Amino acid sequence: MPIRHDWTRDEIRDIYRLPLPELIFQAQVAHREFHRPEEVQLCRLLSIKTGGCPEDCAYCSQSAHYKTGVARQELLNPGEVLETATRAKAEGATRFCMGAAWRHVSDGKEFDRVLEMVRGVAALKMEVCCTLGMLTESQAVRLKEAGLTAYNHNLDTSPEFYGEVITTRDYEDRLQTIAHVRKAGITVCCGGILGMGESDEDRIGLLEQLARLDPHPESVPINMLVPSEGTPLGGAEDLEPLIMVRAIATARILMPASRVRLAAGRRGLSQEAVTLCFLAGANSIFTGEKLLTTPNPGADADHRLLENLGMRAMQGA
Repeated sequence: MPIRHDWTRDEIRDIYRLPLPELIFQAQVAHREFHRPEEVQLCRLLSIKTGGCPEDCAYCSQSAHYKTGVARQELLNPGEVLETATRAKAEGATRFCMGAAWRHVSDGKEFDRVLEMVRGVAALKMEVCCTLGMLTESQAVRLKEAGLTAYNHNLDTSPEFYGEVITTRDYEDRLQTIAHVRKAGITVCCGGILGMGESDEDRIGLLEQLARLDPHPESVPINMLVPSEGTPLGGAEDLEPLIMVRAIATARILMPASRVRLAAGRRGLSQEAVTLCFLAGANSIFTGEKLLTTPNPGADADHRLLENLGMRAMQGA
């Protein structure tokens, strides 16, 4: 299967709207060409600086614009982070992700502390990922030199719907940070969030943006909104799980070599729905009981699920 970056909106729409058995079959064919179908990468996500973010993302409990009850927490010290990463590795995680509630990275003592964290986790022979907001070219280069494997910067939704969710930055800002990361030689982790009131056409538009990046993001997290009380989307209706399955299967067909991550919202899915997501081509999940501020299944539950399915965790270096 050739890897393409010239997908059209019409082509993606036709794939997304296939009868579900056919869609999953095509996704399985693509998946098996590039990946072991029984393997799932386990990733751990830690909030290293929580709350007080100046962005107004309508889904986010950490935005300073809303009263959500999330307590502000200043940047953790590298020792705490290294302890958490060591435990995560012992529980089977091969990628450790660190998230800070910033609009953009500021040079100085805090960024130097993040670089120290990256060096420490890299020394554990784990994949190291950060999500710190917008980056300059120089900051991306320094993160690469410290040992950063991947940088997460989601597009969230389609360009057309983006302004309904965020007004404090625009789509081009996000694409610019992705370009800086790519130029520095860091792999890209980039996906979106479903269930924010967007239409199927918006989901197709998001997938179009991701699939036209050249190269594709090496990691594509597909998140399902977990409504947070106090945010504009706190009362959003639950997403139909089969929409997640369709989006994951379509992402797998469009970006066959990428890891597609079933990310936030997994706790709201039944085991059967999660299994369908694996069948649709998801081959990465977050483990641990919290994703930044969002509840998540515990590591024991994940190990039981994989065992029941006859699947296994991907092994690290």
